[in-house]
Amino acid sequence: MKDFINKLYKNHSLIYKVLLFITTTFFIVYLFPKSGTFKYSFEKGKPWQSENLYAPFDFAIKKSEEELKEEQNTIRENALVFFDVDTVIVSNVKRNYSLGFNAMFNDSIQESEKVYLFPKGISVISDIYKTGVLFEDYDYDNDKLVTILNDRTQRGTTKFSNFISQNDIRPLLDQKIKYYGLDTYNQEFLALFFDVIKPNAVLNKSITNNSLEEDLSKISLVRGSIERETLIISKGEVVEGNKFNVLKSLESEYESQVWSEANYNWVLAAYTLLVALALLMLLLFLRKYRLDVFENNTKVTFIFFNILLMVLLTTLVVNFNSAYTYIVPLCILPLVLKAFFDARLGLFTHVITVLLLGFVVSNNYEYMFLQIIAGIVTILTVSELYKRANLFISVGQITLIYIVAYFAFFVIHEGSIDNLKWDTFVLFILCGLATLFVQPLIYAYEKLFGLVSDVSLLELSDTNAKLLKELSNKAPGTFHHSLNVANLAEAAANEIGANAMLVRVGALYHDIGKMKNPTYFTENQSTGINPHDELSSRESAQIIINHTIHGIEIAKKYNLPDRVIDFIRTHHGTSVVYYFYNKESQLEGKEVDKADFMYPGPKPFSKETAILMMCDSVEAASKSLKEPTSTKINAFVENIINKQIENEQFLNANITFKEIQSIKKVLKLKLANIYHLRIEYPE
Repeated sequence: MKDFINKLYKNHSLIYKVLLFITTTFFIVYLFPKSGTFKYSFEKGKPWQSENLYAPFDFAIKKSEEELKEEQNTIRENALVFFDVDTVIVSNVKRNYSLGFNAMFNDSIQESEKVYLFPKGISVISDIYKTGVLFEDYDYDNDKLVTILNDRTQRGTTKFSNFISQNDIRPLLDQKIKYYGLDTYNQEFLALFFDVIKPNAVLNKSITNNSLEEDLSKISLVRGSIERETLIISKGEVVEGNKFNVLKSLESEYESQVWSEANYNWVLAAYTLLVALALLMLLLFLRKYRLDVFENNTKVTFIFFNILLMVLLTTLVVNFNSAYTYIVPLCILPLVLKAFFDARLGLFTHVITVLLLGFVVSNNYEYMFLQIIAGIVTILTVSELYKRANLFISVGQITLIYIVAYFAFFVIHEGSIDNLKWDTFVLFILCGLATLFVQPLIYAYEKLFGLVSDVSLLELSDTNAKLLKELSNKAPGTFHHSLNVANLAEAAANEIGANAMLVRVGALYHDIGKMKNPTYFTENQSTGINPHDELSSRESAQIIINHTIHGIEIAKKYNLPDRVIDFIRTHHGTSVVYYFYNKESQLEGKEVDKADFMYPGPKPFSKETAILMMCDSVEAASKSLKEPTSTKINAFVENIINKQIENEQFLNANITFKEIQSIKKVLKLKLANIYHLRIEYPE
């Protein structure tokens, strides 16, 4: 049991990666759409590339969306509408008319004339209420067929034009008054009718909507069927018209059958296998080419988290509306990974993520092509992300590539630009704007995962930073030395394409450990008194060696990133403090153990840390040059760096001899400029 626990402890990092791998795989598969995938790829207007296709089973031919919409519109146009007509209101109107008539013509006219006029008015009212007076205006055609309801009982049908709207009452009254010979008392009858006439017809929305829904529900979603083994399409035949509809129906039916039968688990297992293979390729890439990232569980978690985040965002958008797929700022992924790691890892991870998203989106070939091209452009164009102008320019270029590539795909599919979807271009612009969110996202990731980006490095390179100000106050000579080394290292890094910002920051902080005992280092001895004179060679060597350990302690106290601490740890590698080693050997009359005078290491393990070791040694030793000339400087630089190579200090760094030669060239030129030397021409 104890041995088993020890094995678990020793392999806890690997176990964590396995658990992370399994968890991420299952979570991504869970996010995938719960539908099968048709094994044939086809496009409208293009030739059928596969062999002759026969129906694998009986299936119905589904109507296209256009056909269904056309049927729905026809039903809506011809659907019955139901109006409630209240006959009680008509009776009340006639009664009120009688009362109003008697009041108006009580003594003003003779009884015989009353008997003549009264029924004429009743006839006007009957004509107006023949069908009904509407409470409000409705947007129906005059020929629209209307069903009349009285107490929710159907009383007949009529045309909508037979109803009287309130706007039509005045002209109709004028017409009827004249028709029935009432124009002698025109104003009196108009006033009377306007007082008594009330609307009595209103749309019954409930019954009308229910009737429409019932008619719409009767629409058949299919038109005909295809029997098993029927030839659907031949190889080379153009996919268009009815052939396209049949293929779409087969695709839909195939996906439906795959997931509704017992082989659901098989399809799910196949998805899991493919996702696991994609993520495994990423882990193998890290294991082979980015071992430092692979061994850091935080960094591996960070990469997997970003992949999962992009799959989640895309899935949510596709589930909401697949037309908005391109609004997801997928190029944030390579931007973020390039900011924290490097371009190659960023692009590889981006491609893996796009391959996974091919299972989620429709028209996956177009989507994958656009996203991979955009990712490549992102990697190629974005440099020095901490410069805001660079980010804006790169986002503009990414958006332009999206638009150009989509335009080309659209023309290929449709053969013209007549039906170009301009709203998709708006989605690309919104995607570009969303990509600008990468800056605050990087800041959040730094705090969440403890990583460091070029933006943080830029802040650390400020010489007014608290730790650098403390260094300039306690060890001014060391501070000046660090500035010189930073300038040399930055120039060398630019020459060979290394991370200039990282190596500059590393150079500024590499000697902060000297603040512990500043006067024990030559550059800080301004009084001419050397405290080493009172110490043994071993004690002096130990103080010199310990400045790397003290530097690591101070760096951790001030929460400097691990990438910066690496420079403090490695800038002397496993080199020997030769001055005190030789002094002790001469004193004892024999060679002493070098281990007592050797830095603990480790040796530089990257281009940047190797550059710092070279520049630090050259800058420090250059102070001892007397009457420097170009020849002396060249020999001096060659001697120091060649000695480091002989001592295998760069064995773990991924730096080539060609790059080392380039660094030597830069150092020679810079030192010549520092000492104001001109090139010595041969006599």
